[in-house]
Amino acid sequence: MELMTQLRADQTRIEKALADYAAQWPSYGALKDAMSYSLLSGGKRIRPALTLAVCRLFGGREEDALPFACGLEMVHTYSLIHDDLPCMDDDDFRRGQPTNHKVYGEANAVLAGDGLLTAAFATLAKAPLPPERICRGIATLAQAAGPHGMVGGQVLDLLGEGQSLTEEEITTIEALKTGCMIEAAARLGAIAANSTPEEEAAAAAYARKLGLAFQIQDDLLDVVGSEAEFGKPIGSDAAKEKSTFVALKGVEACQAWVNTLTEEAIACLLPFSGSDYLCGLARFLAGRTK
Repeated sequence: MELMTQLRADQTRIEKALADYAAQWPSYGALKDAMSYSLLSGGKRIRPALTLAVCRLFGGREEDALPFACGLEMVHTYSLIHDDLPCMDDDDFRRGQPTNHKVYGEANAVLAGDGLLTAAFATLAKAPLPPERICRGIATLAQAAGPHGMVGGQVLDLLGEGQSLTEEEITTIEALKTGCMIEAAARLGAIAANSTPEEEAAAAAYARKLGLAFQIQDDLLDVVGSEAEFGKPIGSDAAKEKSTFVALKGVEACQAWVNTLTEEAIACLLPFSGSDYLCGLARFLAGRTK
């Protein structure tokens, strides 16, 4: 199937599943509306699409991977809600619309994020898979999202504001803050497919390269992107005095780095037949404008 056709099909399937999960949440005050507002606000759905794609690559069924994919997206969405709060990045817009706390207030935004985080693991627990694989999936997502992964990266990111960080320090932050969740997306797909250790390791290596390229492209778009396409203000990293790859290396060097990482990611999957879609996805993300 052509790349964009498959990606749109994955996005549609994910959107429907997320809406089905959201419909089951209780209507306590603004909680359900606040959780649904951010979860169903669109977005690229690249992480859950990656879970489905890796599962397909290794001969698994999409329906087995879908709860893993949706749970992962719930965790990602919670992180965006909290990241936008005044005590964190203090952003007014996300995906082209007002951020959660601007619509529902800070307290409801915090609770919406909390609700999505915990609902995510309940979603993984309901996957139609053997208990051992469900446990592995839950452990994989928890490791990527918690203090050893995304949360740890967020803390280092806050500490780094106003500091002149080295390339190694920025890479560590981004590997934890962004890369761990993208790697988890690939690992979840491999787990759902009951892949071999070698297959899972290859998917994880692909995702690590993809994750770093993804973050560098984000840094680039914050400098040279269009606010209308990007969905949030341009130049926010510089305004918050954050050290980024672009500030350290410059635009042209970072563009070249994205291309190199993309080809390295593709090389990780070339030994596997049927990897054309994931290889094409990597190149598509390297050229994205939002």
